[in-house]
Amino acid sequence: MPLLNKVRTAVPGVPGGDPAPTSPSRLRIALTVFFALDGFLFAGWVVRIPAIKQQTGSSASDLGLALLGVSAGAVVTMTLTGRLCRRFGSHPVTVASAVLLALSMALPPLTHSALALGLVLLVFGAAYGGINVAMNSAAVDLVSAMRRPVMPSFHAAFSLGGMLGAGLGGLVAGGLSAAAHLLALTGIGLLVTAVAGPVLLRHRAPSTGTTRARTAPRRIEGRTRRLVLLFGVIALCTAYGEGAMADWSALHLEQDLHAHPGLAALGYSLFALTMTVGRLSGTALLERLGQTPTLVIGGATAAAGMLIGALAPSVWAALAGFAVAGLGLANIFPVAVGRAGELAGPGGVAAASTLGYGGMLLGPPAIGFLADWFSLPVALTTVAALAAGAAVIAYGARGAAAPRAVE
Repeated sequence: MPLLNKVRTAVPGVPGGDPAPTSPSRLRIALTVFFALDGFLFAGWVVRIPAIKQQTGSSASDLGLALLGVSAGAVVTMTLTGRLCRRFGSHPVTVASAVLLALSMALPPLTHSALALGLVLLVFGAAYGGINVAMNSAAVDLVSAMRRPVMPSFHAAFSLGGMLGAGLGGLVAGGLSAAAHLLALTGIGLLVTAVAGPVLLRHRAPSTGTTRARTAPRRIEGRTRRLVLLFGVIALCTAYGEGAMADWSALHLEQDLHAHPGLAALGYSLFALTMTVGRLSGTALLERLGQTPTLVIGGATAAAGMLIGALAPSVWAALAGFAVAGLGLANIFPVAVGRAGELAGPGGVAAASTLGYGGMLLGPPAIGFLADWFSLPVALTTVAALAAGAAVIAYGARGAAAPRAVE
């Protein structure tokens, strides 16, 4: 990366205006807030799904179809957001997506059928997909300008926001209606965006030589496209594990190892906690080891942990395995998305994020089918297999650099 002595940005929309110096630390704080807000709002919605199911009178299958609205909206928007970031800049798109995400939180309580719920979740999914691509694109540019591998810290903020949102939702679920709770989340989202958004809107993304080359209109060469695909597959492998753990870890502990329901719920909590800790220490790890060793060691660690978690004969050994798996998977997704962004700018972030999100969607149903055909412990070993595959792919892509773009 080229050296950057000082980040200078101009107020958008003022041609020829004098660039104003801005502190990368202020941009980092603002972006961290948006990552945390994203996790907070998404978790707040997830904990109210049972109440919305009851409100709409949906069966389990009807609810499943309605929830596909989130996936469909996110995937479609992710494929378009890279272009929007190149056209308008990643900072304005991040703020606009955050506003839409906050407003969409208030929509599910207004529905009274599975069809209506599915339609409003398209809006929610579109906002969720948009903000994820835009803020990751902004983070890639900031990482390049700071010349420090701080990408994992942003994803740690997402995890912490999710834990806070889920915890708060659990506390208020008994005494606050879903409508009041989600409306309050809308207010919180708009308030946080009003506070942190102006920092992004006043300053363009830090501009370096490589950033300008990435964001200029161009045709990406085939080799770069293949490398972006490789890092997208790495993101898919780790997101597959996250989705599988969220939906199946507790059932495995309770059904196969006969754990008490409260102890079974600890499985995913430990996994999420160690993943957060791993991301908080990710910058130091990347500075010490570098990207490829971090991906390879992370994949190998996650594979070993998931093999223990899936095949251990005791509850406590399985819990230890899940904790190790969380540490291993922690930094794979942010590093893979960051590398895709370095190679191809917002388009690379969009492609890797879409593949990663697809992995999160693929994991739970794939585990379910495999559990029916074989057993749940055997099905969970696929998480270990994909984590090992991510390590192998990362080692194969070591030293990858984008070729010069064709203008």
